[in-house]
Amino acid sequence: MEAAVTSHKSVEPAVPARAALPEQRAEAAGRSAAAGTPGAAARGASRGLWISSTYFAEGLPYAIAHKVAGEFFTAAGASLEIIGLVSLYGLPWNLKFLWSPLVDLHGSSRRWLVGAEIALAVILLGLAAAADSGALGLVAALFGLVAVAAATHDIAVDGFYLQALDKDAQAAFSGLRVGAYRLALLAGALLVAFAGWASFGASFAVAAIGLALLAGAHGVGLPRPAAAARPEAAVAPGAAAGLRRYAEPFRAFLRQPGIASSLAFILCYRAGDALMFAMSSPLLKSLGLDTAARGNVGGIGTVASIAGSTLGGVLIKRWGLARTIFPIALAQSLAILLYVALSWSRPALPWIVALVTLEQLVAGVGTAVLVVFLMRRCVDGYKSSHFAIGSALMSVSATFAGSVSGYLAARVGFTAFFAIAFAASIPGVVLSRWVPRD
Repeated sequence: MEAAVTSHKSVEPAVPARAALPEQRAEAAGRSAAAGTPGAAARGASRGLWISSTYFAEGLPYAIAHKVAGEFFTAAGASLEIIGLVSLYGLPWNLKFLWSPLVDLHGSSRRWLVGAEIALAVILLGLAAAADSGALGLVAALFGLVAVAAATHDIAVDGFYLQALDKDAQAAFSGLRVGAYRLALLAGALLVAFAGWASFGASFAVAAIGLALLAGAHGVGLPRPAAAARPEAAVAPGAAAGLRRYAEPFRAFLRQPGIASSLAFILCYRAGDALMFAMSSPLLKSLGLDTAARGNVGGIGTVASIAGSTLGGVLIKRWGLARTIFPIALAQSLAILLYVALSWSRPALPWIVALVTLEQLVAGVGTAVLVVFLMRRCVDGYKSSHFAIGSALMSVSATFAGSVSGYLAARVGFTAFFAIAFAASIPGVVLSRWVPRD
């Protein structure tokens, strides 16, 4: 989850005016849509459909590897320390930048996207078979495979989005993509509620069927955008060409102006939220909510986060990133104090729902800001790699903070723990005043 402005130009081949490139035709279509020409509404609806479906398919495995995994081990009676270690499933998201150049350099983001969805469906079927067997070691390993396949899928989906849409459309649809992603998180909460009613094995089977259907739909229905031209350095001849092609996306990312403050901001922006999220389920369990009830409360909160992400997209489109990044970062930080109040006062269920819902609403707005900030850090020709690098760095704080959260909460108690989470969010607020804003 964002002053000098620098544009990054790709090397584009010259073409006659009569032979427009596919991406030029796409931009013309986007301009026509904005102008209200016939067929614009249909094109917008088509884009909205594939954006929604691909980001739903991106969010569902993430929800399974994080939220559902945590609920699974919570229901199994694991200790706070073990539940906190579930955050280590975030490591593939931290490290995905290492293999993100493969998506840019081999095959297409579209092909990687569909292939990863098929792999996820197969792994989830295995998880469905193992979940109710009591083989917790096997279940833990399968969650790890879900995480690796899901992180690879993220690279492909984000790269496809950045390749298929121009800059204006990327910003305009940012609320929709975040909303669809959070709708998948809602589906994850519903899977938890369903597990409380039926079983976790049944929940994983439902998720596997859903991803298999999405893979089939995407294989048939996704558009086929032309690949962006890469800078000359990425394709230079010679014995070291392969290594140079691999390294160039990282060099291009690090050459951007203001990169030091950008990296620090990405690392710190969600640190407080990561701590809070890791211990949210154990807190709700301590307040007397069973698995089904936690799933229902989480579902309501996720609906609020979808509304928040949509609101965030509207705010950014209206006032721009430069004017919204600091106040939204501040609001996201202050919302953590709601969990301090929740753990200290231990209120009745209606107040629990209200506080969780409000925090998730603000978190959704905060996520929209970070998504737009990350997109602005992507250089033409390396968009899959660069978004993967940015989002991987974003998830580092979630993995580290989450992995130590159980030990910290067990030592200091929930109220002090969430106060520490609030303190961890302050550096991100401060850095939001110093980062590049366009």
